[in-house]
Amino acid sequence: MQSAVETLSPTRVRLTVEVPFEELEPELVKAYKTIGASVKVQGFRPGKVPPRILDQRVGRSVVLQEAVQEALPRLYSEAVTESGVAPVSRPEVDVTKLDDGVELAFTAEFDVRPEFDLPDFASLSVTVDEVIVEEEDITAELDDLRLHYATLAPVERPAVDGDYLTLDLVATVGGEEVPGGNAQGLSYKIGAGDLLDGIDEAVLDKSAGDATTFTTTLIAGQYAGQLSDVAVTVKAVNERQLPDADEAFAETTGFATLEELREDIRTRLMLAGKQEQGNAVRDHVLEALLAAVDLPLPESVLEAELEWRKQNTTQQLQGAGLTLEQFLENSGKSQEDFDEQLLDGATTSIKAQFVLDAITEREQLAITDDEFREVLMRRSQSAGVPPEQYMQEAIESGSIQTLVAEIRRGKALATVMQAASITDSAGNAIDLEQLRGDLASVQPADDTELDDEGRPFHTHDDGTVHYLDED
Repeated sequence: MQSAVETLSPTRVRLTVEVPFEELEPELVKAYKTIGASVKVQGFRPGKVPPRILDQRVGRSVVLQEAVQEALPRLYSEAVTESGVAPVSRPEVDVTKLDDGVELAFTAEFDVRPEFDLPDFASLSVTVDEVIVEEEDITAELDDLRLHYATLAPVERPAVDGDYLTLDLVATVGGEEVPGGNAQGLSYKIGAGDLLDGIDEAVLDKSAGDATTFTTTLIAGQYAGQLSDVAVTVKAVNERQLPDADEAFAETTGFATLEELREDIRTRLMLAGKQEQGNAVRDHVLEALLAAVDLPLPESVLEAELEWRKQNTTQQLQGAGLTLEQFLENSGKSQEDFDEQLLDGATTSIKAQFVLDAITEREQLAITDDEFREVLMRRSQSAGVPPEQYMQEAIESGSIQTLVAEIRRGKALATVMQAASITDSAGNAIDLEQLRGDLASVQPADDTELDDEGRPFHTHDDGTVHYLDED
């Protein structure tokens, strides 16, 4: 076999291959057997028809075509290995010569991994926000906690936004009561926006015992889309009352003193801040790395990534009961904005894969069995299935190589992070080992835990695990 590579662009090549005819012998023998098994010739058992008879019956050209189609994948693979190119797309194969008994020649055009230079990792410099927990942050968190312990109490005053009302409702269309449109003792929070259009305006400033009527458009049932008159009576006005932030409240939440509760909140906010800082370090270092690398992207790879993202977005929207048009309208985006966002995301993702893969090769980064088991355990816990089942499903779906690639890329980025200069907004150098130590030393509250690497996770009631840094 002889092969030659012609560069068509920085990301596309044409591979020209010339193969002596005798190298097709295995596929030629197989072709005769395959075709012979489907041809009935008197005097010969199926599959035992001599080649010369098959040549007469179906034609030598048919046999040659079958043999060539069978041989091309093998010959293409051997030629790629021999040439040293790295395909990243399916080849467009064209048979340029088939001289029976002499030679087969073909060309294969495909996209290849681009060539580029990696920067000196030590030259990368990033800055992330300093982790600061202010007293007002603690107070705000304490107020949120008090909301969880709030109670409802009736008040003798007109209703205001945020009040909880007890309502009686009767909806009619043309004087006829709407089926299912009668509700007694219904609880509703003013401003929730989850009941009927126009109800907030109707009940605002009303007191217990007041009655009023408003008009709304029904969105479900046999009268969907029609105007309905809704008679509403306010039976009670309740306001949410928060407990005082005092020692008694602290004891209610399981702490001996209010100061202990505030210190616990400080600890949890520090944990969250450290985790956000760690995520910011990872993201900013990756951004700096990609900004320092100039490489062209193979068109076929970019197109495939864009198509996957479009399909994934469509499926997610369908699951939420939305069309793309509705999503764009709700989010205030144009089709051009959406397409640009998809393109930016796809471009960044593909570039990151190429760069991180190049680092894994240059640094010869390997995955240990313990590292693979740790990731496998984490993924299986997140999926809520046994590790053995998760592994089997990954093998069957063909995603095991994707998982391995993700782990290696993670190690590549960690290598870059270790070498880069990282400081916070106050000018303090951030030591990644110290950051991990800080996370490990902070004890999360309630049902939040830390794994061996200091990553916070929450175990749900059903036993599944949710890693907080994977939101």
